[in-house]
Amino acid sequence: MNLQLTGRLALVSGSTAGIGHAIAAALAAEGARVIVNGRTQASVDAAVAQITPGPGGAVLGFAGDLSTAEAAEALVAKHPGIEILVNNLGIFEPKPFEDIPDSDWTRFFDVNVLSGVRLARLCLPAMRKADWGRIIFISSESAIQIPAEMVHYGMTKTAQLAVSRGLAESVAGTGITVNSVLPGPTKSRGVGDFVDALAKADGKSFEEYEKQFFEKARPTSLIRRFETPEEIATLVAYVASPLASGTTGAALRVDGGCTKSAF
Repeated sequence: MNLQLTGRLALVSGSTAGIGHAIAAALAAEGARVIVNGRTQASVDAAVAQITPGPGGAVLGFAGDLSTAEAAEALVAKHPGIEILVNNLGIFEPKPFEDIPDSDWTRFFDVNVLSGVRLARLCLPAMRKADWGRIIFISSESAIQIPAEMVHYGMTKTAQLAVSRGLAESVAGTGITVNSVLPGPTKSRGVGDFVDALAKADGKSFEEYEKQFFEKARPTSLIRRFETPEEIATLVAYVASPLASGTTGAALRVDGGCTKSAF
């Protein structure tokens, strides 16, 4: 299927690895001009080199911490006219509720929520002028089923749903759409490393620990395995395309059936 993305300028924040990198690769393969972002030039260069763009596509790079206003403003100044914004930048850390200090709550909100709010605010004027744009927040099934082991993370994912819906309401009647995508447990680089460490500590293989995780921690999963970043990227690429013009203000699940609800 041709997603009609040839030549569209897209930014995927936090895209040197994992879900973000898979999204950048999927958009570039469809012919978009994709800005890959990471905090260091070395990580950005390595990520850019791993992506092969399709006809009309290109892979650009921007090194900078997009959880800061300075980096966000510098990126938009360097690459004006961003048409597709994928707010993927995010952090997670399992920690008992009683051990989460105020500074962690603030840090998680700044990185996971405010970075996307700020980038959307910076990109919206050009989208309004063109009367076309796509803003996508990469949320999580944890937005709906708050994990007891990282309440502060779940809080930020829920906040993204609120921001996404509210922003969609603010651009009603235009050619701009705003949506959230909710992945389930995904074998991204960070999660893969984390699970590997836990498995080794228990004297188990990754596969053994994965089976145990979905039996005990995520028993509602219907696929009963970690998703791949590419499975998330496929949905995001569609939502970013002109073909998805009728989809806005939505929280779209690609969670392997983890969220136990028909609605």
